[in-house]
Amino acid sequence: MAVAALTARSFMPAQQPLTQQHIDAAVRRALEKDPLPSAYAKAYAAIAPSIVLVEGDSEVEDFASPPPGKAKKKPGADDSSPARSKQATGTGVVIVDNGTILTNLHVVAGSKRLKVTFADGSESEAAIVGVQPEHDLAVLRARVIPDDLVAATMRSTSDLQPGDEVIAVGYPFGIGPSVSGGVVSGLKREFRSPQGARKLTNLIQFDAAANPGNSGGPLVTMDGSVVGIVTAILNPSEQRTFIGIGFAVPIENAAAAAGMPPF
Repeated sequence: MAVAALTARSFMPAQQPLTQQHIDAAVRRALEKDPLPSAYAKAYAAIAPSIVLVEGDSEVEDFASPPPGKAKKKPGADDSSPARSKQATGTGVVIVDNGTILTNLHVVAGSKRLKVTFADGSESEAAIVGVQPEHDLAVLRARVIPDDLVAATMRSTSDLQPGDEVIAVGYPFGIGPSVSGGVVSGLKREFRSPQGARKLTNLIQFDAAANPGNSGGPLVTMDGSVVGIVTAILNPSEQRTFIGIGFAVPIENAAAAAGMPPF
């Protein structure tokens, strides 16, 4: 019997050594069955709990306001027109879990009453507790907050480079939260509003799609960290749509507006 066992074993195929090709093939089969989320999806999942919808009860100038040469309507003229809407809509991001929210000053300026809607759908009135007009920033504080409110992670822009991937998250035209992806197009840019009333400097230029309503929302790196607050788009036409050039205030300026130490 021992001889028979040895004879049978001698006819068994030799075990093949495990090679890198075998490992790669196994990984490909696993990915085809259960593909990994994209880098954009991971970044959005990290920031989504900190995004808020900001609504005000009076008309304010958004970053896609009437272009040069197109006069604003006088007070009281054609109040039924959509351009005379008393509802301002923008985006904010929670930076402290006590309900402290960063947004753009132009989103909330002139509003008599502010409301924020958190990621879980809960709503609260909010008050302005700080402003930094030179950077178009405002700090809000919600009166009532969810029990599990999550603050965003902020990251220095010192190592940010053109070509770095980013996402812009917000409520374009009130639709959202919406996410768009792109890259950092440039640093230390300047932007002047269509009417020339304000000039912003040291801005991050990006090409992730942004439109009216994205104002105040975060510009986020692939690790889910906020590096800027979306504040403007280059909009030379009357269509109020994105043409590929957006601007964000670096988070260092935004943190300073909230009284937080620099990175």
